[in-house]
Amino acid sequence: MMIRNRMHYALAAALVASLALAGCKKKEEPVAVTPPPAAEPVAPTPAPAPVAATAAVASVDLGSAVGADKKVTAPATTFKPKDTIYVAISTTTSDPAATVPAKLGAKWTFQDGQTVKDDSADAQLMGPGVTNFSINSPKGFPTGKYKVDVSLDGAVVQSKEFEVK
Repeated sequence: MMIRNRMHYALAAALVASLALAGCKKKEEPVAVTPPPAAEPVAPTPAPAPVAATAAVASVDLGSAVGADKKVTAPATTFKPKDTIYVAISTTTSDPAATVPAKLGAKWTFQDGQTVKDDSADAQLMGPGVTNFSINSPKGFPTGKYKVDVSLDGAVVQSKEFEVK
């Protein structure tokens, strides 16, 4: 019987110890989930500044006559002393819908570099267009070699040589 009592005591002690351990067990606390930090609002990148439209000289033609469209109708590089000599400057703009202020020029020189005439015009260019300059001499031009330098905003962009015979 003693053995039984001891067993009862041992069993009771084990039960008490189990209960004591269960009572001492640390309670699980709910884990707080921290939301990720809110992303800083990204400022939209500003649109690039609009690029100003530009003008360019597409071609330069010489002749003794021009049509209603201002284009040369009688191209030539050799003229008579009393001819009117035309230069037709075809221009374009980078934005056909924008008006581009520009200064076009035509400097006419004789064979030794002597200036015969220096023309310029302020223009409002839009898309493709043509601007004319001309020279003439009621007394007649001296025979020889000539040149016309075409400029856009002060910079020479094309030159054409011609001759009066």
